[in-house]
Amino acid sequence: MATNHVARPRRNEDPNRLIKRFQRKCKKLGIFDDVREKRYFRKKSEARRLAKKKAIARHRKKLKKQARNTN
Repeated sequence: MATNHVARPRRNEDPNRLIKRFQRKCKKLGIFDDVREKRYFRKKSEARRLAKKKAIARHRKKLKKQARNTN
């Protein structure tokens, strides 16, 4: 998911605020996660195992949230 995001400064915007806005946008787009994931080579079997583990965690979280909302 290699996307390029360009943050242009708004009028009279503090540079620190611009950086913070850029980081938030990149985090929302998943760019940081993508870069962290591609930093080192991961075998296909390991990637599948990790993806399955994450899917199970998402499913459990969804079930827990539904259970909380029904009570």
